[in-house]
Amino acid sequence: MSSLIAYCGLVCTDCSAYIATQKGDIEGLKEIAARWSKELNLALTWEDCLCDGCLTTTGRQIAYCRECQVRACASARGLEHCGHCPDYACAKLEGVFGFAPEARAKLEELRRAAS
Repeated sequence: MSSLIAYCGLVCTDCSAYIATQKGDIEGLKEIAARWSKELNLALTWEDCLCDGCLTTTGRQIAYCRECQVRACASARGLEHCGHCPDYACAKLEGVFGFAPEARAKLEELRRAAS
């Protein structure tokens, strides 16, 4: 399977929710929802964790992605990912990097490959 990269640089195809969704693993999704609910202090159901990746416009998305400001901005600008943005790395994106430094590394790699 090839990698699916979210606008922010997270690798969707490495995400446990994406993997469980693609496998149809309801029990796995229930475990993810319980773990994330505790970690994020939210009340998530397994349905909230269904995901076909950040870039989908017709598929299922984790509840957070439907409200993600980074995703909304990159999509509105018609970007493949935020590494192509002239405003890289904006404050919204820096917020993502604060909890997911691997996203910065992925976007930096994609920016180098494009130049």
